[in-house]
Amino acid sequence: MNPLIRPALAAAVAVGTAAAAAVVMAATLATDAAAAEYVPLPGGPLRSVVPADQAGAPVQVAPFRLRDRPVTNSEFRAFTVRNPEWSRAQAPALFAGTEYLATLDKAADDAPVTHVSWYAAQAYCASEGARLPRWHEWEMAAAADATRLDARDDPAWLSGILSWYATPATTPAAVARGTPSAHGVYDLHGLIWEWVEDYNGLFVDADSRSGARKTLEFCGAAAASLSDRRNYAILIRVALLAALEANHDGPLLGFRCARDEGVAP
Repeated sequence: MNPLIRPALAAAVAVGTAAAAAVVMAATLATDAAAAEYVPLPGGPLRSVVPADQAGAPVQVAPFRLRDRPVTNSEFRAFTVRNPEWSRAQAPALFAGTEYLATLDKAADDAPVTHVSWYAAQAYCASEGARLPRWHEWEMAAAADATRLDARDDPAWLSGILSWYATPATTPAAVARGTPSAHGVYDLHGLIWEWVEDYNGLFVDADSRSGARKTLEFCGAAAASLSDRRNYAILIRVALLAALEANHDGPLLGFRCARDEGVAP
């Protein structure tokens, strides 16, 4: 949030001028949204850790657009002013846990919002005419480094990613401060964990009765690649997401949004 805007917002809230606060927040949201872009990704075949079948066939990903940076605290604050049902005080327990948005009011404006549930992340993305990215979309985007669309065969790059997982958790730094990927996307590694739209479908199919069988199928297909270091970091993400419920949150759990190709802002 612009440092000149935040005091004005605080003053408006203090005197109870909700309409004035909304206007200030709307201006802030417009400023922040202008900084974030939806960049095009071409789609195509993806060699995924969640394969299309037991033989490990590539997954076909349709072209899509991905928000170039995670949603920030400033952006999410503005969203809760416009949609108070998603504020920490009003969000129902069904959609948000006890730590939901626990750090929002004291966190840095340009840091990624965390302690956010899947439900709230989906609602925010809908406010931008978007949705959460699907797992294979996120995985495709995350395969790129600064110069290559698929850097997963580079041991040095993979070692750098894995080092973040071995580092004790800290408060996330500001978004988009590093080098963007070859797609023009920031912070897919080394900053936060990210929700995906289909987080609860990574191990099972639509028929919950076959859940155990599908889990075994996934593990069997993935096991062949466990000796390949390029999959470790991504498999850690899959394991984390599969363990979550939609109203869960965490100090490093945030999100970004995606759009189908051709969907207008």
